[in-house]
Amino acid sequence: MAKQKLELTWIGKENRPKLEPRILLEDTEKSYHATHRVTENDIFDNRLIFGDNLLALKALEAEFTGKVKCVFIDPPYNTGSAFTHYDDGLEHSLWLSLMRDRLEIIRRLLSENGSLWITIDDNEGHYIKVMCDELFGRENFVTTIVWEKADSPRNSARQFSIDHDYVLVYSKNPNWVPQRLPRTEEANSIYSNPDNDPRGPWLPGDPYANKPYSRGRYTITGPTGREFSPPPGRYWRISEERLRELDAEGRIWWGPKGSARPSIKRYLSEVSDLVPRTLWSKDEVGSNRTSKNEMRILFPGDESFGTPKPERLIERVLMLATALNDLVLDSFAGSGTTGAVAHKMGRRWIMVELGEHCHTHIIPRLKKVIDGEDKGGITEAVGWKGGGGFRYYRLAPSLLEKDKWGNWVINQEYNAAMLAEAMCKHEGFVYAPSDTLYWQHGYSTERDFIYVTTQTLTREQLAALSEEVGENRTLLICCGAFRAKADAFPNLTLKKIPNAVLNRCEFGRDDYSLEIAELAPQPEETAGDLPEGGGIRTKGRGKTKMKNGESATMPLFGEGTEE
Repeated sequence: MAKQKLELTWIGKENRPKLEPRILLEDTEKSYHATHRVTENDIFDNRLIFGDNLLALKALEAEFTGKVKCVFIDPPYNTGSAFTHYDDGLEHSLWLSLMRDRLEIIRRLLSENGSLWITIDDNEGHYIKVMCDELFGRENFVTTIVWEKADSPRNSARQFSIDHDYVLVYSKNPNWVPQRLPRTEEANSIYSNPDNDPRGPWLPGDPYANKPYSRGRYTITGPTGREFSPPPGRYWRISEERLRELDAEGRIWWGPKGSARPSIKRYLSEVSDLVPRTLWSKDEVGSNRTSKNEMRILFPGDESFGTPKPERLIERVLMLATALNDLVLDSFAGSGTTGAVAHKMGRRWIMVELGEHCHTHIIPRLKKVIDGEDKGGITEAVGWKGGGGFRYYRLAPSLLEKDKWGNWVINQEYNAAMLAEAMCKHEGFVYAPSDTLYWQHGYSTERDFIYVTTQTLTREQLAALSEEVGENRTLLICCGAFRAKADAFPNLTLKKIPNAVLNRCEFGRDDYSLEIAELAPQPEETAGDLPEGGGIRTKGRGKTKMKNGESATMPLFGEGTEE
């Protein structure tokens, strides 16, 4: 019997945006780098992207598909307290569409041994879990981590004081295994050395096992002559021969008087690092109060971010999911904690943020990290001294715009280089202009190239290009117009701009933060209106009004909710 595939259903799920693959433009005045190398491992090619995060993810897709080791996102939790400018939280169905569109691209960006970490609470946590099961496959769900975010109970709570958030963990492939955590003094404190064993501290291990073992049923005599057998229904973990070998090596403990049941010594020097657990306490990784204090140190008197995530929380994630120089992505950058922690830990990073706090908070914060002036968070724990840098990018405007007659034309802000790079993205080519061949703007293979121009090419010009390209190479020509049959030259493919891309994307749209007004009013639904298969559908309330009466638009910064 085939397994039934469960899907989460919501109003508007079938609506998919036709995203334009924008190019990224560096603003060197906002990019920032240390004046000198602090260590040989300094990383300078990190990226901070200002713009709509769905368009930014699409812009990253061509270059970074399969290259991101860890994605950590702290999306808006979709609660009334998360959106102080709204009478209510974002429509449930719109929130799901917002997350679905972004998570689909995130999955493509992840490397084969990559993982996704999502902080969330009960308002949408169970829904996004089902949606991620559909997108990633249930076999790639790793675990749900419970993070103790509160330091004390909230006595004003009507029902329960919420003390925790969740971190959902998904992997690209089911064989993904997290790295282990370094051993702590607390974990080591249970080891002792009562018999002065030269191998150092040890811990007595249970000699019995429940699993049947054919060589595990025997009686053994201890140093005092006392005999020992496994209890009924249990077995020795090792054979009698092996137990005697370990005893001869001093690796069996018979108690201080030699009359206790045998225990196998587990030496501290031989145990591995710690397997991560799913309960993360505030003492281990910090709380909301911890993160607020970190922000107050960075920005005295500024309360713009009520619930940023503590640096130790992000450090724990990156310790489990990455190694030095691995690439980390956060597309809901918020106050920039992920980038700051990744930078201090020697990871490469990409962050995306649309809000103005990208300039008022993230850039100043990263500058302090790079200059070695950030003394808080994990700085001391990891021995951070400064160094490295980042490049600041903004999304290019839409490739096409309408002229005064309503016709789609190439955006006047695009110069020749921008146009060539944009067409490379649209056609799936790597943008790599040649220094010697004017017609090589990019390539898809070693023998397939692209040439972009706004000129109208004559048959004579095309013939000359065909001869220069030769029989063993092919060339895609994207031009304003051409005076020849499209198939006149077997090694040339001819396309007109903008016709070649006009119907592929939604041009001229810069904001995918999903206005509430996009959801048309729906009638009240009864149980009989639910979609087949037990899907979940929400009541459409139409437009959510702000207090000033205007329609609301969802902000795209993260940082969770206030508790």
